[in-house]
Order: sequence, then C-alpha cells, then structure tokens
Amino acid sequence: MQKTMSIITSTKAFCQLLISMTVIATLLITGCGESGSSGPLPYLGHSEVIDGKTVHHTIRDWSFVNQDSMVISNKSLSDHIYITDVFFTSCPTICPKVMKQMLILHDEFKDDDMVKMVSFTIDPKRDDVKRLKLYSSNLGVSSDKWHFLTGEKDNIYDVADDYFIVAHPDSDAPGGFDHSGKIILTDKEGHVRAFAEGTEPETIPSFIKAIKQLKREYEVNQ
Repeated sequence: MQKTMSIITSTKAFCQLLISMTVIATLLITGCGESGSSGPLPYLGHSEVIDGKTVHHTIRDWSFVNQDSMVISNKSLSDHIYITDVFFTSCPTICPKVMKQMLILHDEFKDDDMVKMVSFTIDPKRDDVKRLKLYSSNLGVSSDKWHFLTGEKDNIYDVADDYFIVAHPDSDAPGGFDHSGKIILTDKEGHVRAFAEGTEPETIPSFIKAIKQLKREYEVNQ
C-alpha cells in the first residue's frame, strides 16, 4: 500500500512538473509582460476566440481569510490591480528571497491605493490567522495594502495553478513543500498581465515598469 501511494505521489508530482513546464513555455512565448512599449501589456496564458470574441485566461473566483480574520476574495480586489505570490512562514529556502522583492514592491506602491498585494500560504495547517498576523507585523505591513491569506489547502493549490505558480506538498523538499518564486501581476478583470522571478532581483525593475504601464491603461480609459 505504501509503495502504491509513493508511485501515485511521484506520478502526480511529475504531472505537475509537465504542467508547469507547459505554462512557463506559454508565458515565454506570449512575453513576460515587461514594459518597453507604449501599447498595452500582453495577456498571459491561453486565450481563445469564442463567437468572434477573444477570451483571455482568467483567475477563478476565490475567497480566503487574511491576517486580520477578514474574508478577502478576488471580488474584494475588483477595483484594484494586484501583485501575488505564494509562501509559507517556515520556508527555509526561497521565501525569504521572494519576500525581500515583495517588500521592495510594497515600498514602491505603498501610497498607491490602486495597487494591492496578496500572499497565499501553501501551509495552511500551520499558517493560521494568528501566525500570519505575527508574520505580517514583523514585516511592518498592514492588511490595508497587503493580504496574507489562508484557507483550505486544495483550494489554495488550485488558485496557485491559475496564477501559474507551482505549489504542492513534497516530503523531499526543504520545509515539506515545492513551490516556485514567481510574482504575478493581475488586472481588475482577473487576467494575468506580467510576472517577475522573485528569486531574481534583476527582474523587479521591469516588473515595476509593467505595473505602472498597467495603471496607465486604466487611467487612459477612465
């Protein structure tokens, strides 16, 4: 039985790896959403034409609880563009590196109400509201700008997939979870418009430009 479960787990991890590779290839083909043109940012992910109208990849509806025990959903953010990553508070590897870049983004846009930030814990069993509150307080940020969210594990992983972020339990990985360090920019309609590699600080300046470019798209259309 244990051998069978090990095979199933390995197969699932392999499938997730294939999905991740496909998504990354799609993002690279479509473009990273970096600023450099006066036109709109690209829409990342799969798009299709239905009845003559282009339908872009859209983040599914989600609802979780933040560090202040408030229910936050994608609909709560419908008037904002927002930055997303995944993490867990006991992460011994890439999370501190990614969080450092998230703090740079926080400081860049802390006085800009149009831009919000969302971090999903992939270890909700341990990262309860109390723990997330302590974590966010230690960073010196508040839920007015930056939501640290917890909830049902499978729902979080499903949403992470929508953001093209790899996240799944892995007993062989440090801390017990395997996840990528991507930082995602989502527009008001729930479309992914740009990303940065949180483990590569050199990608952050272009990501900041992309955020400002997306802001201008909405300002022009007001």
